[in-house]
Amino acid sequence: MNGSRIAAVGHYQPAKVLTNEDLAGLVDTSDEWITSRVGIRTRHIAGPDEPVDELAAHAAAKALAAAGLTAGDIDLVLVATSTAIDRSPNMAARVAARLGVPSPAAMDVNVVCAGFTHALATADHAVRAGAATRALVIGADKMSEVTDWSDRTTCVLVGDGAGAAVVEAAAPGNEPGIGPVLWGSVPEMGHAVRIEGTPPRFAQEGQSVYRWATTRLPAIARQACERSGLAPEDLAAVVLHQANLRIIEPLAAKIGAVNAVVARDVVDSGNTSAASIPIAFSKLVERGEISTGGPVLLFGFGGNLSYAGQVVRCP
Repeated sequence: MNGSRIAAVGHYQPAKVLTNEDLAGLVDTSDEWITSRVGIRTRHIAGPDEPVDELAAHAAAKALAAAGLTAGDIDLVLVATSTAIDRSPNMAARVAARLGVPSPAAMDVNVVCAGFTHALATADHAVRAGAATRALVIGADKMSEVTDWSDRTTCVLVGDGAGAAVVEAAAPGNEPGIGPVLWGSVPEMGHAVRIEGTPPRFAQEGQSVYRWATTRLPAIARQACERSGLAPEDLAAVVLHQANLRIIEPLAAKIGAVNAVVARDVVDSGNTSAASIPIAFSKLVERGEISTGGPVLLFGFGGNLSYAGQVVRCP
């Protein structure tokens, strides 16, 4: 019951990059309009031959390699996604098959933009309970496939990609590397962020989400720190869901993490939903912007007006 830790992380984004200037050729918009409202300059877009499970498998393979492990070391695969078009086989099973993971428990977690932090908490609980030894936790979404590319209020936001973490038991006598989760939702406001219809399409009530994120969430994020026994000023980094720079910056400021690196990957990647936190975290680790063992707040929020956050130790 020593808890769990993140052994390694990895991320993957498609090669195609869509700029704001490219979007200006599709809809009535401009680079100035987009950057002033959401802070996004580019996003990666998957092709028709790049399904969600392929994005997820690439990210997971990188995390496994970074951890010095193989697919045979994994007994739990969790994929957080809201863009799985097929109902069965689920994304986790498809990823496990691509990687060659033998007989894992394989589950999808659909909490939209808060999916990765929900899945990370689920993996932590499974390892703590002895139900899993090592888990692959993946956030992967292909938002371009559920986007109306004639709607300038949503098409400027989205990107595709995947990020992954390997979760394993903390060494005996060591402190847990994944802190207690604080999670919840406002289900009666679920209509504020939607992926509905046939074919499914992404829509949101932007002002409602902005007000909720900037006024209600700072106190909740601070509580997530408190559950780990830390004050916000103790954090080495803050990785929030990469929804919109106009949400990320005021939310980070209100949390009070004055000494922390704040992830701003939304500028280059757009909103990749469940993939946004693990992609941004993996990039910070890859660039050496967080020291090993440094405390990092991961905080997801969005669809269902759900949220989940925990403090983790940097691998």
